[in-house]
Amino acid sequence: MNPGIFYATFAFFCWGLFPLYFHAIGEVPALEILAHRMLWSLLFLGLVLTARQQWKWLPQVLRNPRVLASFVASSLLLTANWFVYIWSVNNGHVIDASLGYFINPLINVLLGLLVLKEKLRRGQWLAIGVAASGVLWLTWSAGQLPWIALILGITFGGYGLLRKTAALAALEGLSLETMLLFPLALAYVLWLTIHGQNTFLNTPSDGTRWLLAAAGPITAIPLVMFAAGARKIPMSVLGLLQYLSPTMQALLGVWVFHETFPQARLIGFVIIWAALALYVAEGLWMSKRAK
Repeated sequence: MNPGIFYATFAFFCWGLFPLYFHAIGEVPALEILAHRMLWSLLFLGLVLTARQQWKWLPQVLRNPRVLASFVASSLLLTANWFVYIWSVNNGHVIDASLGYFINPLINVLLGLLVLKEKLRRGQWLAIGVAASGVLWLTWSAGQLPWIALILGITFGGYGLLRKTAALAALEGLSLETMLLFPLALAYVLWLTIHGQNTFLNTPSDGTRWLLAAAGPITAIPLVMFAAGARKIPMSVLGLLQYLSPTMQALLGVWVFHETFPQARLIGFVIIWAALALYVAEGLWMSKRAK
């Protein structure tokens, strides 16, 4: 359990800082950033697999249509999640994006109950109920359907479930996903180059080029850690740990990007933080009781 919690916490902490990274390359269109994430991630993962001499799994997977279909689905969910998130950050919706990742843990818990048949204690149910009320308050106070939050929450919830039940380990699974996405990303970057719209080549800023190239490790390392953690801990624990990332993103949205944060939204965040405190306290109490 402990390694899984560490892996997942590290991934969520990195994702909590992502608005700073995407804001730094805000001059690049969201779809082009997405394509570069795929290209540079595959290059980085390929180097890691080569250094570890860890390619024996690939021929077996290519002969297994069921495994391939599962990873096609997870790669499509990941692509949709990436694009909507990048677009949100670069268009002044960091807090709206953070709401999506507040909703996502509840989706993880629901999937854990319905698909994986996980069971929760009464204290855990209470914590989840409090968190759900906070998310409902945030949704209601916004006064409109939070489509950004819903897309982000649902796509990443489905991705987490597929990776938890995947036939491949974290590194191999992410490598296969990026291989499946690579042709689309390469075709789009070539199209941009032909039409003189490739920001990587046209920008006068070397910093932007380096940041785009850094998309490989910046993208791959947290995803590998997340996938490793998802395989070692229950979906309910994974879901509640994930509140770390949207909390950091929301704080960045307010303090760094100066997005509006009215009192109604603050109330919702406080309710969710109270749910987290309740969940942690219940876990510590049960552990002490067991001892």
